[in-house]
Amino acid sequence: MAKADLDKLVATFPEAIVATHSHCGDETAVVLPSHLSEIMRWLKESGGFDLLVDLTAVDYLGRDPRFEVVYHLRSMQTGNRLRIKVQIGEIEGGPPPEVDSVVSIWPAANWMEREVWDLYGIRFAGHPDLRRVLLYEEFVGHPLRKDYPKERRQPLVRRENLLP
Repeated sequence: MAKADLDKLVATFPEAIVATHSHCGDETAVVLPSHLSEIMRWLKESGGFDLLVDLTAVDYLGRDPRFEVVYHLRSMQTGNRLRIKVQIGEIEGGPPPEVDSVVSIWPAANWMEREVWDLYGIRFAGHPDLRRVLLYEEFVGHPLRKDYPKERRQPLVRRENLLP
């Protein structure tokens, strides 16, 4: 049962856990961004969560902190699942929100982090190749942000020497 895994995580990192819940088998821990790398490495190496199933983000426009980066982990040995959330704010007119990359822990995070950067504008510190993966480089903005204007027009980009 993943509830025991959640309890072990809280006992190991009591200063890093903001909140937890265990509702209907969805064990979730909200962790401080400053402890993310340490916690994720421990979850893989000591906690047995060897599979990063998914990594995504949520935009809570009007709330502070505005964004949550959400990681879904699974232990292939026990079948247990665990959700880790990191809340990050945004400074008006400041740099983009940022959290540590987990690519060095789970290489599969590479494209997932690129997708979150592309669609939400959340940077991943230490990512080996953080660039757009779904949209073209000249695209302005991040379309899954709740304040992205739905009527916004994008520049027309012509690519030379593609296909005839």
